[in-house]
Amino acid sequence: MSRPLTARQQHVFDFIVKTMGELGYPPTRAEIAKALGFRSPNAAEEHLRALERKGAIRIIRNTSRGIRLPNQEPQELTETPAAAAPATNEPLPNGLPVIGEVAAGSPILAAEHIDRYCPLPAEYFTPKADYLLRVRGLSMKDVGILEGDLLAVHRTDRVRDGQIVVARLEDEVTVKRFKRQGHQVTLIAENADFAPIEIDLRTQQLDIEGVGVGVIRGGNGQALG
Repeated sequence: MSRPLTARQQHVFDFIVKTMGELGYPPTRAEIAKALGFRSPNAAEEHLRALERKGAIRIIRNTSRGIRLPNQEPQELTETPAAAAPATNEPLPNGLPVIGEVAAGSPILAAEHIDRYCPLPAEYFTPKADYLLRVRGLSMKDVGILEGDLLAVHRTDRVRDGQIVVARLEDEVTVKRFKRQGHQVTLIAENADFAPIEIDLRTQQLDIEGVGVGVIRGGNGQALG
């Protein structure tokens, strides 16, 4: 951080860090405005721009949650072909498995799903990541998760409303925002072109493969906290 923050800027920065720590993704301008008592999201935007000028955050343009913490980005990452590693379903000590296509009915960390390994420590993310899932499509583009990105995933089936999850519904694995009310679960896209997926747990099987804890942009080594 190049220059000290004002008290108000510090409040905004602290709220961003808190939200990312609790939910795994940054707040929107509207959420910042509501939480901190600003009159409009435009006021929040002014504080975000000031934080960016001071080097406290980095803003990804044209996304509603495009806020990143530069101090969480590693210098450079390379990827190791899976063929060079021992056959195993567990994350290697020196890297996280990169998961490509997932076959129906098989474990997500099955050896045949692992394209390569990325030498990024699991503890880089909070909570720790267990694997990186290559993103297909643009259904989550409004939170800065784009085609070809690697989504860092913490394996758990315990999930809160509002978290971004990797969900398995019948034969499909998908990345969506999770919302539950009783026996009804809604998997929500962050793109107005995609309708939400409605699941009735009384009649449909839904498995949570984990929650998103970070993104590596384009799978090319630029990690976004």
